[in-house]
Amino acid sequence: MIIFGTRGYLYQLAVLTLVCGWCGNPAAHTLRKRVTKFTLFFVPLFPISTKFATQCTFCGGEQRIPREQADQLLAQHMASQGGNPFGQGPQQGYAPGASGPGQTGQNPYQR
Repeated sequence: MIIFGTRGYLYQLAVLTLVCGWCGNPAAHTLRKRVTKFTLFFVPLFPISTKFATQCTFCGGEQRIPREQADQLLAQHMASQGGNPFGQGPQQGYAPGASGPGQTGQNPYQR
């Protein structure tokens, strides 16, 4: 007996700030890629289809977009974030226990 079928994989490519087409609010949108792969004996072998979509985190509305638009959005986002697709670029911070503005260099949770 040969066991075959398909399995879907969902990848989150980036988080973008866009004006939602459903609710009209400027909100964060996730750029997602859904890949459906053919499986043989539960082993994914090759992709059958690839689809891209954005989903509003405010209202949950989802809009399918073509690959070219997804590539363009991802490239613009990567350029604006310095190569980090999931958030803000590198920020200056202070290591735990280090002295900085408003810090005494001591652990506030230690007695």
